[in-house]
Amino acid sequence: MQVRPLQDRVLVERMEEETKTAGGIIIPDNNKEKPAQGKVVSVGKGRLLESGDYRALEVKEGDTILFGKYSGTEVKVADKEYLIMREDDILGVIQ
Repeated sequence: MQVRPLQDRVLVERMEEETKTAGGIIIPDNNKEKPAQGKVVSVGKGRLLESGDYRALEVKEGDTILFGKYSGTEVKVADKEYLIMREDDILGVIQ
């Protein structure tokens, strides 16, 4: 099953954070925060302008992005968890 986001929405797969600190301390699962980085899996058509045209999104499939801790809506597709968020919720692209 595939999901294609609509308009200016983006489908993101969260990236797993390190479970060990730089000093070698292992972080237990219940103290870990949700990662604020992810990989763009799919993008929508773009933002609909008043003229009826679409403005293409600035992110593309395969980009690694930063987003807010509570951004997006969690969805589960084929036993994998994803986030669907608007392009406005994306803080930046990691290069």
